[in-house]
Amino acid sequence: MTTQMIILNGGSSSGKSGIVRCLQAVLPDPWLAFGCDSFVDAMPARMQASNEGIVFAADGGVSVGADFLTLEAAWRGGMVAMARAGARIIIDDVFLGGAASQQRWQKALGGLVVLWVGVSCESVVAAGREVARGDRVHGMAASQADVVHDGVLYDLEVDTTRTESLVCARTIAAHVS
Repeated sequence: MTTQMIILNGGSSSGKSGIVRCLQAVLPDPWLAFGCDSFVDAMPARMQASNEGIVFAADGGVSVGADFLTLEAAWRGGMVAMARAGARIIIDDVFLGGAASQQRWQKALGGLVVLWVGVSCESVVAAGREVARGDRVHGMAASQADVVHDGVLYDLEVDTTRTESLVCARTIAAHVS
């Protein structure tokens, strides 16, 4: 069967966005890319600092509330609907809930063919990227580096610590059927 979605999971500043851009360049067919950052940016500003929405703590921790989870479920459903309609979809996500986050995706996917990709990066390297980016709360990379992978099952894993995004993308592309 043909891969309909590629879901990349990794902590903040692990290199997912760079891999996604490279995947779009190396895959022969057109793929649409969507990420959890654009989902958060699409939320009303009042939800971006609300216990019912999403809260970014000063130490880099992230917590989400009921309204966030409701909107996230609708977003996932929308991504799945586009894939069912024939679009090839790449998702750049951060599974804050580890295996529970993957299970929410699996429930929404309902039989779509997905390539699950874990993106890891040594915490100290991701933290350096975080500082260089300047658009993240310091500590997010370190706090998410391991927890996002807890109990998550992958078809493929890549490590961006010393491997360029293009090399990772080519490795992933070789597994797309």
